[in-house]
Amino acid sequence: MTTALIAEDEPILAATLAAALTRLWPELQIIATCPHGVAALDKALALQPDVLFLDIKMPGKTGLEVAEELAEGWPGAKPFPQVVFVTAYDEFALQAFDKAAADYVLKPVSDERLGRTVARLRQRLDAPKAADGMDALVAQLRALALPVAAPVERLPVIRAAVGNQVRMIPIGEVVYFEALDKYVNVVTANSEALIRTSLKELLPQLDDKVFWQVHRGTIVNAGCVLAAERDEAGKLSLHMKHRPEKVRVSPLYAHLFRQM
Repeated sequence: MTTALIAEDEPILAATLAAALTRLWPELQIIATCPHGVAALDKALALQPDVLFLDIKMPGKTGLEVAEELAEGWPGAKPFPQVVFVTAYDEFALQAFDKAAADYVLKPVSDERLGRTVARLRQRLDAPKAADGMDALVAQLRALALPVAAPVERLPVIRAAVGNQVRMIPIGEVVYFEALDKYVNVVTANSEALIRTSLKELLPQLDDKVFWQVHRGTIVNAGCVLAAERDEAGKLSLHMKHRPEKVRVSPLYAHLFRQM
């Protein structure tokens, strides 16, 4: 039996979606309904459902954050679930979803649209080669990376606090950026320094041809990557120039290091 988890902070909407799924997909077993993102992540890892219905805007963690963290922590013994985002996005975003062949449910839930989603899910789950939902999730997250409204000026240098000084670090010297709570750690060949910003705010100011996000908490200088290596569990990590530590790569960004 195919299993599903619903994450929705509005109880009425959660019940409406569950009732519609029961009508349209009688064989589907809804094994959990979660009121926020933190519970959704915990339950998904514990129960490993075949399908996730994730509200994009939830307290604790958004549906997008749940999907990314789930991809990083998925045990791998079972195929990654199919992810359906529950969204109130405008038509532009919905067109982006469709072009990426992604799945979504538009609020309020329509039986007609949900029926198409159910048919798509059943087709994917019935096809052994397409059973793992990781590729579909990557397509969905890319579709949501909508262009910014105005160009953002690229950073030529990083101004980082080091003790009582402000150090000027040329952007080309950065090996990688690492998110640390409310700060970002700027790692160069022989030093580290903190800047008071978030990785999300920093990313648009970097040249995406040079700086690649490889994890929700890490951006690397592609020119400093020596090699990508998989361990026995299939986890991918990077060897960096001038640094002894390895940098972990999320499954969502593993496609960046496929052989040409």
